[in-house]
Amino acid sequence: MTTFLTKQRWTRTIFVALLFGLVLWPKASFAQNVASQSQAGSVLTIENLATQGDTVSGVIDNKSPNTVRDVQLFIRYTWLWANEFHPGTNNPSEAFYQTVSGEIAPGGTLPFKFTPSSPLAKGSGGKFAPPSVSVAGFTQVIPQKR
Repeated sequence: MTTFLTKQRWTRTIFVALLFGLVLWPKASFAQNVASQSQAGSVLTIENLATQGDTVSGVIDNKSPNTVRDVQLFIRYTWLWANEFHPGTNNPSEAFYQTVSGEIAPGGTLPFKFTPSSPLAKGSGGKFAPPSVSVAGFTQVIPQKR
């Protein structure tokens, strides 16, 4: 009989603890969401892309109704071989991630400019294609609803 009462008290204690845990537990917050590239493209676009030597510049356009900040760009310099059937042994293609600091208001724009820290390789047997720039990540500030 003593064992039964101990188990009953134990069960009741666990039940009460779980009940308090559910009541006092803070509401779940889903702070981070991963968007597909097409979803990200509906938020940010790259416009007025221009190159001068190794430097690439352009404008980030915020098409969302929310403020965006900490935009991370993926910048790729692709080497095109003169003879793709017999490429060289050393491919000088390079890729970089660049974080553009600053906030972009809804419907606003933010210019960017990127130059690799070391000059791109100069060589024979091919040339660099114009650099490609895409959005790799960003933070969208969504106002809290009360």
